[in-house]
Amino acid sequence: MAEILDQIARELFAGNAKAVAELVEKALNEGLSPQEILNDGLIKGMNEVGVKFKANEIYVPEVLIAARAMKAGMEILRPKLVETGVEPVARMVIGTVKGDLHDIGKNLVAMMMEGAGFEVIDLGIDVPAEKFIQAVREHKPQLVGMSALLTTTMIQIRENIKAFKEAGIRDQVKIMVGGAPVTQKFADEVGADGYAPDAASAVDKAKELLGLN
Repeated sequence: MAEILDQIARELFAGNAKAVAELVEKALNEGLSPQEILNDGLIKGMNEVGVKFKANEIYVPEVLIAARAMKAGMEILRPKLVETGVEPVARMVIGTVKGDLHDIGKNLVAMMMEGAGFEVIDLGIDVPAEKFIQAVREHKPQLVGMSALLTTTMIQIRENIKAFKEAGIRDQVKIMVGGAPVTQKFADEVGADGYAPDAASAVDKAKELLGLN
């Protein structure tokens, strides 16, 4: 049984979406639980991707291909997880801030988070503060991720955090920030809870903030 889970992890790491989907289907037919397939197959593979990415042994294209394979497996697995009442480890709302149309970094973080068992609500790009606030009220996430890729849009993070305070929801969520010009110093200055320099570190930081380690 463990063999098929190892195979899923390997094929995911290699980015073989078709093989991952077929193996997930096969594992379900062989009676493995959706939870096992998720944890010991898909998440295990995605964790390996995170480790290698962090060590600069693989790069963004490989991560995106692996994430696509993860998605293919999740499409088959998600309905089964819902049926068996498996809860995600936490819920996260993520988006690129208003005025910023970059999404590769944000997408990577969203995929890595999904790969770590989070439920991710992706608001897309050019997200105004009101949309973030509305999503927090609607989805009740534990975590909000804000991405900015330009120095000109980075200031939007500060405005968003201010808007969260005015809306009375700032203490309901942890806020994580990231993007090329964003630094730990900036995160501290604007009052964010956490900062991560890359997608793999974002998962570690999120778990740390939510006490999931």
